[in-house]
Amino acid sequence: MPHGFVRDMIAADACNFRLQLAACLIGGLLLGVSYLSAMVFDGVELPSLAAFGAALLLGSPLVYSALSDLWNDRTEMNELAALSFVVALGSRQYQAAALIAFFLIASQLIEYRSQFGARKNIEALLRLAPQKAWVVRTNNVEEIEATALVKGDRVQVRPGAQIPGDGIVTEGVSSVNQAAITGESLPVGKKPGDPVFSGTINLTGLLIIQITAAVDDSTLSKIQTLISQAETNRTPVSRLINRYVAWYTPIVLMCAAIVLFFTHDIDRAISMLIVACPCTIILSTPTALVAAMSAAARLGVIIKDLDALEVANRISTLIFDKTGTLTTGVLTVVGISVNGRVSETELLALAAGVEQYSTHPVASALMAEAVNREVPPLNAQQVKEEPGCGIQGIINGRRVAVGRKNWIDQHCSKCIAERSTGQTASGTTRLYVAQEKHLIGTVDLADTLRPDAPAVIRDLKADSSRQVIMLTGDRQSAADRIAEHLACDVEAQVLPDQKMARVEAAHRRGAVVGVVGDGINDGPALAAGDVSIAMGAAGSEVAIHSAGIILMNNRLNRVPFILELSRRVVATIRQNLVFSTTFIIAVFFLSAGGMISPVLAAILHTGSSLFVVFNSARLLRVGEAIS
Repeated sequence: MPHGFVRDMIAADACNFRLQLAACLIGGLLLGVSYLSAMVFDGVELPSLAAFGAALLLGSPLVYSALSDLWNDRTEMNELAALSFVVALGSRQYQAAALIAFFLIASQLIEYRSQFGARKNIEALLRLAPQKAWVVRTNNVEEIEATALVKGDRVQVRPGAQIPGDGIVTEGVSSVNQAAITGESLPVGKKPGDPVFSGTINLTGLLIIQITAAVDDSTLSKIQTLISQAETNRTPVSRLINRYVAWYTPIVLMCAAIVLFFTHDIDRAISMLIVACPCTIILSTPTALVAAMSAAARLGVIIKDLDALEVANRISTLIFDKTGTLTTGVLTVVGISVNGRVSETELLALAAGVEQYSTHPVASALMAEAVNREVPPLNAQQVKEEPGCGIQGIINGRRVAVGRKNWIDQHCSKCIAERSTGQTASGTTRLYVAQEKHLIGTVDLADTLRPDAPAVIRDLKADSSRQVIMLTGDRQSAADRIAEHLACDVEAQVLPDQKMARVEAAHRRGAVVGVVGDGINDGPALAAGDVSIAMGAAGSEVAIHSAGIILMNNRLNRVPFILELSRRVVATIRQNLVFSTTFIIAVFFLSAGGMISPVLAAILHTGSSLFVVFNSARLLRVGEAIS
């Protein structure tokens, strides 16, 4: 959705809201003048004139909305509200007509303001969009409009400034506040090679960033589009209400006509029309969804498919991907073994000395371990890497090689005899380190479990009716190593199309299936699930398009939060609908019996709308304790 169109739409809505609010306030003032003048100037025409003016000012929006709906072949609540006003005005009850219109307009403003909250989310995101960018040219730094940035531009971002687009840090070290994108409360450290996102704030150091996506393809732009789409989505409950609204108005009119025919009491008919306006029913679902979306966005959760909020609490089978979902997806050193020729520190310094020139994930793991242990890598020369095998170089005049077992054996004739007798730990990858044809030690690496994964799985398994499964394409030993810490079922060596087949098989058993993945190789399974959740989706176009719920960070505790939010949303919508239906039926019959006056009916009608709005607003507090 073009940002200019969104801004125009928000501006038009805000203007319309302000005009109706002004009319409501001025009309209310005139109505007050009418009642006061009636008390002070007995028998003077001023009360009637003021009441008539208030009635016209307050009732015009109701009549206009009703005529607009009829012209566009829509049947909604406006017809009943307008008809009750016109009948009261036609019977020359000007004060009653104005008071009825005042409370009905107030109800419409409450409804409008609650739905306007979703668009305010878009407006807040639009304000995040950077306006300017400092582009690094050959001889200078030039300020341009952020919208003019193209892929490949290098931009300078000063401390305190917004990052103008998605990109990669090429120079500088800093901390970045990316809460607006990922929901992370603490700043994230950035160094060369790290990704950054449009609209986030550079806090400390000067950064040079290479833009990797056009403005319209940035993560921020995608989130804006998702919220715009979610706002226009209708849930099953909303569609059910719309299905029956076409016959609701004729039945109400028929009942009011029957009462008027037998009682000849116009006030009864007016009261029945007022209380029958289904404001509270119409408000029941959107107010709850807007509050839920706001609560989710606070934690970096984007609800793309609103249907998921009504389905997630019924999930009976929850399928997790392993790599990048339950694990970090990054290799780390889990063990170092030496044979006495060197110490662990010396082995790490030698291995890091040659690996520092490689971009392989194994090299990154070794360098991270060296930094963690504060071991500076030694300088290496004549470094040569053989992809998929290993890397070697000269350090202090002696050749050092790091790589797979077979490759080391080919280059070091003495390594076979000297190979360590220690067994490779289950699910780990072992690197062999040789110096001048002698094996000096080994390094074990593995993908590590996310720290919060065991607690999250335990929380999800607390519901005995829910099955939790981990599917992975990794080998069985790696899956078993992770499964030792998780109380869930495990299947290994499952290809992407086979994951989708597992989801479809669960469907055939009657299960409601939720799928949690990183959105890259899990696309088919995510698309097949009843509820699909993509983790760590910031910057991932595949994740954004394949999942119904998007986690902009890698916090697994958002998954139980989503299930709890879904339960609370469904419960709140049911409460709203039960209250609304009961209220309308009860007051409708009381009005037919002559026990509710038109003015009291309007007051009760407004009060019921306020109840629904405040009941839904309680959802804003869901997840407040989650960090």
